[in-house]
Amino acid sequence: MVQILQGKDTTLAQLIDEFGLQLAEDEDFFSEWQHDLPELSDLEKQSLNEVKAEYLHLSKYPVLEPVVKMVVLSPLLRLAGFYQPPFYIASEQEVKISSEDEGTIIRGRIDILVFHPPFWVLVIEAKRADYSLEIGISQALAYMLANTGNDKPTYGFVINGREFQFIKLTKQGTPRYALSYTLSLNRGDDLHTVVKVLKLIAHLIRNS
Repeated sequence: MVQILQGKDTTLAQLIDEFGLQLAEDEDFFSEWQHDLPELSDLEKQSLNEVKAEYLHLSKYPVLEPVVKMVVLSPLLRLAGFYQPPFYIASEQEVKISSEDEGTIIRGRIDILVFHPPFWVLVIEAKRADYSLEIGISQALAYMLANTGNDKPTYGFVINGREFQFIKLTKQGTPRYALSYTLSLNRGDDLHTVVKVLKLIAHLIRNS
């Protein structure tokens, strides 16, 4: 009997059991989020300070997912250059992935997909402020596994407004993934680091 799961209900354990997903132990597997990051201009830093101030102001009341996308995610993607050629943005992109024996099917909708036709660049899951990133990580990984382009890495970005985490997935042979540290809007220049990583990913794709 075929088991049909919704992406939002998928656990990491299910992805490991049904799709052979493995955590990459090699520290160099996902070095993009730590090394050779670009510098930001003073104007970009000022924009990020405004994003932080606006979010902290609005967070006095519950911050739901649409507000996270509008106030935090949208300016981050703009600063990273994802609204410019050669990139495109899709919202609520439908995906379906089947296990090798087709005993399990995962269906869902990607919150935001950044793509450079025909390649997926960045799978983004945005959650309301009071949700843990852990919920979004397994969901993003499920959707990333549905990417049919096997020769390039797929990156994921999980955000709840206050916290951010990056994911890298490769599918050559056994699917392998790794996570960045959790970055926080409240900690030092972490928000600057988020945009630097996004900029680096954009650069890597443009020049690949």
